[in-house]
Amino acid sequence: MTIERVIRIMAGFFVLLSLALGYHGSPVFVSEWFLVFTAFVGLNLLQSGFTGFCPPEKLLRKLGVKGGSCSAN
Repeated sequence: MTIERVIRIMAGFFVLLSLALGYHGSPVFVSEWFLVFTAFVGLNLLQSGFTGFCPPEKLLRKLGVKGGSCSAN
């Protein structure tokens, strides 16, 4: 699995988890403040798209996850 795929999976997981914890209708609701984390993840993805800077990428490289193409072909 490449760094790009791991980052996409992490971002998707964090968004879904923070929505579940921050939405009143959710059975695992904790606080509306978890929606702030959803916004943080979205802003980080946006700035990463423009700047190419992604802190998790550096960490994953140090952990030995291989870089490469986003496509699975």
